[in-house]
Amino acid sequence: MKKYISPIYLVAALFFIGCSSDDDIIPDFDEQEIPQEEEQPNVTADDYPAQNFMWQAMNQFYFWQGDVANLADDNFTGPDDSNYIEFLASEENPATFFYEDLCNNHVNAVGEASAVDRFSGAVENYRDLLNSLQGISRSNGLEFNLYLNDDSFSVYGVVNYIMPNSDASEKNIKRGDFFNGVNGQLMNIDNYIDLLFGDDASYTLNMANLENDVIVSNDEEVELTKIENFSENPILVSTVIEQNGLKIGYLMYNGFLAAFDDPLNEAFGAFKAENIDELVLDFRYNSGGRVSSAIQIASSVYGAKTEEVFIRPRFNDKLQEQFGTPDNFTDVTFDSETAINELNLTRVYVITSGNTASASELVINGLEPYIDVVQVGTTTVGKNEFSNTFVDDPEGSFLYNPDRENQINPNNSWAIQPLLGRNENADGFSDYTGGLVPDHIQAEDIGNLGVLGDENEPLLALTLSVISGGTAKRSLTQPYAADYLTNSKMFTLTKDNMFMDGLLEKL
Repeated sequence: MKKYISPIYLVAALFFIGCSSDDDIIPDFDEQEIPQEEEQPNVTADDYPAQNFMWQAMNQFYFWQGDVANLADDNFTGPDDSNYIEFLASEENPATFFYEDLCNNHVNAVGEASAVDRFSGAVENYRDLLNSLQGISRSNGLEFNLYLNDDSFSVYGVVNYIMPNSDASEKNIKRGDFFNGVNGQLMNIDNYIDLLFGDDASYTLNMANLENDVIVSNDEEVELTKIENFSENPILVSTVIEQNGLKIGYLMYNGFLAAFDDPLNEAFGAFKAENIDELVLDFRYNSGGRVSSAIQIASSVYGAKTEEVFIRPRFNDKLQEQFGTPDNFTDVTFDSETAINELNLTRVYVITSGNTASASELVINGLEPYIDVVQVGTTTVGKNEFSNTFVDDPEGSFLYNPDRENQINPNNSWAIQPLLGRNENADGFSDYTGGLVPDHIQAEDIGNLGVLGDENEPLLALTLSVISGGTAKRSLTQPYAADYLTNSKMFTLTKDNMFMDGLLEKL
């Protein structure tokens, strides 16, 4: 993977701000007889730093720049254009300005049914976003799915997993547990966000049971506290299963996080040392993350074939020639440049669900032209676009660069994470907005989730059966007709985004 140190800044329309007004001509009256008008302050683009930064970055980098009338190159003559300043001033809230005035039919503005852009985002403090990209957040360590009850109003949750060394890991709560209330209030479609994802660091879950296909409250309570700057290790389970004379590596990996690339490489080193015959990647709860981490995993699976294309990015017309060079498989980790551990497999098994998105899907799609990718579970999200972090640093082309922290406008801490393009595989395929469909379909059974990494856990058991060539019993329905609503990761800053690192290298 190529690395360059000194960026050459993009040729961008960066202007000095200024404005002027004509003098008024007034009759020669006694000054005391005429009320004196207050001098109006000169208003410039600098008075709207967040909106000004957002427009400039989106005009240059946004994937759908050519489809958004407000981002047209010929709309304004420059930052001192009165029409431009009026446009910046038209919306006081920068987030609303971003989603409604700059994005291409963003889901936050037009709803799911009419949305083109489902994933671009704006954050008030760029440092919070950077922490989230490293897996650092305020967390109690509980990850869960939320479902609507039969009345389409009340809400209940089911625990997916508990992060090690978190507050939840020390409490009486585990994978598969149900809850339907917080602090004594039953959850519903109107209050669940405030109850579970509000500002309070602590809350008490009111637990429940699934009895005869009905969610029933019980008397159990679990108090949880969110830890500041908690760091999740995305490698939840890494083990080798011996079955029918085969050594099968199993990796449950829950986020493509840069801080854990070296431990990830070590996990593949352990698989290599065990000389495994098959590999199962469990991405069922992996909503995405850093592209370079996806390249690393794919390279460990397939091999360090540095002359072969893993992905080809597609940008807007302004940027395609400059940025659209392919990313090949790699022989080293992105940050530490440690030699990767290669398995050189001809087949890999991937467990997926409706929570599997972006960089997880990228691994599947990127490996498809080269090896047999056997997908087990349910259809993925269909997040085939990538993004990057932009801050108010015009001389740095607005791309966040840790070496230029002191160059970021101190009067504007907003960051945006707009969609920049789509990644296609070596065969030119990128059209999976409807999700990637499994070869072997089976949904998780919320009444019997099992223990992750255990051979009897239903989805892993199905995968092992496929590996052994046996006839697997598949359950396409659940004991309780669960109406999926959302999951806890969708309330983090990074959600299900795919982050294209390395853009600075191509400047």
